[in-house]
Amino acid sequence: QVLRQFVRHDSDTVTSLVLERSMNRVQLLGRVGQDPIMRQVEGKNPVTIFSLATNEMWRTGDSEVGQGALLFLCTLGDISQKTTWHRISVFRPGLRDVTYQYVRKGSRIFVEGKIDYGEYTDKNNVRRQATTIIADNVIFLSDGSVRDKV
Repeated sequence: QVLRQFVRHDSDTVTSLVLERSMNRVQLLGRVGQDPIMRQVEGKNPVTIFSLATNEMWRTGDSEVGQGALLFLCTLGDISQKTTWHRISVFRPGLRDVTYQYVRKGSRIFVEGKIDYGEYTDKNNVRRQATTIIADNVIFLSDGSVRDKV
């Protein structure tokens, strides 16, 4: 029964079972929103947690202006920006410790990992959903100093 959840098709013979492949992969490039914290729940491995901001920018109101055989794209519109905040968790022992020690608010980093959807009950006994990126690779691009932000 359990095997059938992973099987694309089945028949009377075991040799014709074909396992489906799937992927859960995330790549983010952004700036850290707060210094990382390390948490440890009793009986479980510690985890380093921090937030990462990614920005999306676009222009609104672009228009085309033709002049003879040339066509120009005039950017007459305003620049709009959307910031998305991601919760990053690092469980891998070596990476977890290095991330906790060296990542700081404002640092520019690249994160690779997988997306995880979970549920928890808050202190008011309200059931909540949480989306977390479980990092398995973190690349440090800057230390977050003012010089790096220019």
